[in-house]
Amino acid sequence: MTKRVREILSWYDSANVGVRANLARMLNHGRLAGKGKMVILPVDQGFEHGPARSFAVNPPAYSPLYHFQLAIDAGLNAYAAPLGFLEAGAAEFAGEIPLILKLNNHDLLAEEDDPAPAVTGSVKDALQLGCAAVGYTIYPGSLKAGLMYEELREIAEEAQDHGLAVVVWSYPRGSGLSKDGETALDVVAYAAQIAAQLGAHIIKVKLPTAHLEQPAAKKVYEDLKVPLEPLAARVRHVVQSAFDGRRIVIFSGGAREDDQSLLEQVGAIHEGGGFGSIIGRNSFQRPRQAAIELLGKIIDIYAR
Repeated sequence: MTKRVREILSWYDSANVGVRANLARMLNHGRLAGKGKMVILPVDQGFEHGPARSFAVNPPAYSPLYHFQLAIDAGLNAYAAPLGFLEAGAAEFAGEIPLILKLNNHDLLAEEDDPAPAVTGSVKDALQLGCAAVGYTIYPGSLKAGLMYEELREIAEEAQDHGLAVVVWSYPRGSGLSKDGETALDVVAYAAQIAAQLGAHIIKVKLPTAHLEQPAAKKVYEDLKVPLEPLAARVRHVVQSAFDGRRIVIFSGGAREDDQSLLEQVGAIHEGGGFGSIIGRNSFQRPRQAAIELLGKIIDIYAR
């Protein structure tokens, strides 16, 4: 095990051996093994956005098996998906890549100002599938956020009791925020802090913009001259907000971007001390070979 991975594991000294072993399992897998960085493939978009919006642009991606093979061939650290997709391929690809079972999901069939995901999987499911971790989404800013926090704590406690790491998608959303506020620097940093306080081992957030949403926070940022530019500075602030960088913070790839824009974002994440990327639509919505080549370039940036 490398010195860097040992250092990262030391930040989780309250976790049991099983949790730390599964964190090591992910950190030591794929082309970034031992670097202390992660690139993860998440494929929950079929549930979250609908199958046509997610997969029609690249029809082979309708198959759950496609995503297992893509993550393996690209040399990624882990593959995350809801219950159905993992059940469809976990046996065939057993032991070939660490798995993360997404335990809650939300669909777009009803308009909601204050959404709340439904629990769609269990810790027992994750154990039976041989997963290294469970994933859970919270929506800071939603009027239902308190219920999500309570639910997460119960799930996280059960997962850790069984040696599973906990990955939290912390995505601000709800009537408490403007649309720009969902990715505002102060809000994304707050979301990272909330996830860390709730016991997340790995925190997934969106890339922050230079917008500041909360008036009281805006005054602090302006008075103390917290840098808003460039993107690397904003990434650094978000990582700092997760226990001064003592929690693994990875950043979402979001909607499909052109290669150059995405690689520039990854470069900023790396420069700002981010621990990696979780790249869904920007990988599986490209033809397979193009996706593997792009993921290879992303990995090369984090391996520097």
